[in-house]
Amino acid sequence: MAAISLSKVEEKAPALVSLYKSAGVSLRKHGLDGLRAAVYLVVDYSGSMKPYYADGSVQALADRVLGLSAHLDDDGSVPVVFFSTDVDAETEIALADHQGRIDRIVAGLGHMGKTSYHLAMDAVIDHYLDSGSKEPALVVFQTDGGPINKLAAERYLCKAARLPLFWQFIGFGDARSKQFDYLRKLDELSVPDKRVVDNAGFFHAGSEPRKVSDAELYDQLVGEFPKWLVAARAQGIIPPGA
Repeated sequence: MAAISLSKVEEKAPALVSLYKSAGVSLRKHGLDGLRAAVYLVVDYSGSMKPYYADGSVQALADRVLGLSAHLDDDGSVPVVFFSTDVDAETEIALADHQGRIDRIVAGLGHMGKTSYHLAMDAVIDHYLDSGSKEPALVVFQTDGGPINKLAAERYLCKAARLPLFWQFIGFGDARSKQFDYLRKLDELSVPDKRVVDNAGFFHAGSEPRKVSDAELYDQLVGEFPKWLVAARAQGIIPPGA
């Protein structure tokens, strides 16, 4: 059973009903129906991301992640980290006020900087540890390019492999760009030499991410999650019963 019912979504966020239903289909397909998990969204706020804020791509992703989260987490909100050179904001999106939420947040932010993954990863890790949760977490990490400090990003990902966090990276931009070579490398870091379990996936959404169908997006966001759950439970990373 979903963490938040269809009737509650219809009441709080009627515009998300279709997304909620599509997310449910994907979760059932991947054997995740009834799973309880925290969901995080990390959003790139570097200068090259400006077009994706302007055309609504970031808001669309936030809505889709919220539709997914409603099946997995019962609090009706998703913690969101905006990052560029540093962490630009730590806030949340909620069912009750999701429409236009990204624009409202961005209106209060400053200069769009460069791309630094590890500080955003650190913010997610701190939030998860401070929450006291024992449940697994799915972190949807959106970016349009590689980080300025590749070594730090790799180090954080490998250290985080011992926590119940799965990092699903999603790339916005030209699939031919060399900017995504690093993310493909990060996705393929060796186990157990570098990290205790494979705790990351990568999906390229292209230059027009809004055109990726809801069904495909959800399949990509949760496709590697079940395999990680099995490995993390086998290693004792996820406590029994969580």
